[in-house]
Amino acid sequence: MIIGERLRELREQKMLSQGDIEKRTGLLRCYISRVENGHTVPAIETLEKMARALDIPVYQLYYDGGEPPKLANVPKGKSTDDDEWGNAGKDARQLAKFRRLLSHTGPSHRKLLLFMAQKLAHR
Repeated sequence: MIIGERLRELREQKMLSQGDIEKRTGLLRCYISRVENGHTVPAIETLEKMARALDIPVYQLYYDGGEPPKLANVPKGKSTDDDEWGNAGKDARQLAKFRRLLSHTGPSHRKLLLFMAQKLAHR
């Protein structure tokens, strides 16, 4: 399935124009046209904006059934490697804190941190 075709199909079902989507998302109409015609692949954030503009859940951009797809029977709880760092105890709390702090970091600082981590990993 091509995401642009699906977006156009959903937009037309709702009887909305590209201009309507532009007003609801803040995206330019020419960009919406490029996405619908398959010239541009939108980012996840853009797809979320378009789903909100169409008043649909994001999964409907990828799935054309009436209800959400059934989830596979995945066992809950422990992973196969229980001894991995960050799975339990103090390590899990430390990892959660790191993730929370990292989510508040700007893109340029995050890029710098990842660059430094790569350099340290190569040593």
